[in-house]
Amino acid sequence: MKQSVKEHMIRLVDEYIEVKGLNELLKSFIADKEKENGAWAKVTLCTHYMLGGDSPHIERYAALVELANLILDIVDDLQDQDQEDKPWMQCSQAEALNAVLALLMGFFGELGHLQVKSEWLVEVTRIIARSINGQHKDVVNAAETAQHYLEMTQEKSGSLFRLACFMGYMTVDTPRETIEQLHELADCIGLIHQIQNDMRDIVRIDVKNDLYAKKRTLPILYLLSIEDERFTTLKEYYDEEITSDVLLQEKETFIQMITDSGCLEYGRVVQSVCVQKAEEIYEKLQAVSPWKERFREVTYGSFTEEG
Repeated sequence: MKQSVKEHMIRLVDEYIEVKGLNELLKSFIADKEKENGAWAKVTLCTHYMLGGDSPHIERYAALVELANLILDIVDDLQDQDQEDKPWMQCSQAEALNAVLALLMGFFGELGHLQVKSEWLVEVTRIIARSINGQHKDVVNAAETAQHYLEMTQEKSGSLFRLACFMGYMTVDTPRETIEQLHELADCIGLIHQIQNDMRDIVRIDVKNDLYAKKRTLPILYLLSIEDERFTTLKEYYDEEITSDVLLQEKETFIQMITDSGCLEYGRVVQSVCVQKAEEIYEKLQAVSPWKERFREVTYGSFTEEG
């Protein structure tokens, strides 16, 4: 994470939180977030500069994007009760919830200090609300088909990239066509990354495997659609006819069966379609070099053949 971006996040904590214990807790959260190398901030900065922006406050906007994603990460982990190594999972849930509230106040307070236009503030809340809508669908396992999954993921994950882009072009006079292209591109990028996560998580040999949590990710929806008696146990588990103990008894064998099922290949095919669509949108995007190329690099470049 760029040092100046981190400093803005720390400044917000010091500005709003006087209680020493909570102040230190929030800073430990930011230190953990720093390990991600400031990917969200990079998207905001690249978007701003590739569209010709020159705002002296752009790093403050980039810090807000990192802050928003930190908030959503904490909430997501509290909901899923995983990522036990994260500092917000090692403190009490009450403290973690207080931290979320504190970070939210800092987020909106900073937007106030920056004197953003009312329509910009409305758009920020709409984008975040769209992600929350998708997150709720995920929490209640609303996805019954691959199409439901794609729509949910665009809302949940695509919106995070939309937010990072929006905070970059918000202060720039950007054509409507370019904004629509960035929104569509952001949704593609969100899908690319989420499918990657889902393919990784389905072959984990521990209780954090998405199967044991009865999630309905893209590869799992594929498995549930297979008419094969080998997957009867899985369907019975999702129908709550058996417990996870049955799956865990033969977990290595079960994971191998999943690997051989074709669900990972299916995920990669869908992912490659998303990458192809992203490339088509990217090529049409009117933006300045080398920032346009850096935007591609930090968002989905590693998923392309040349990446």
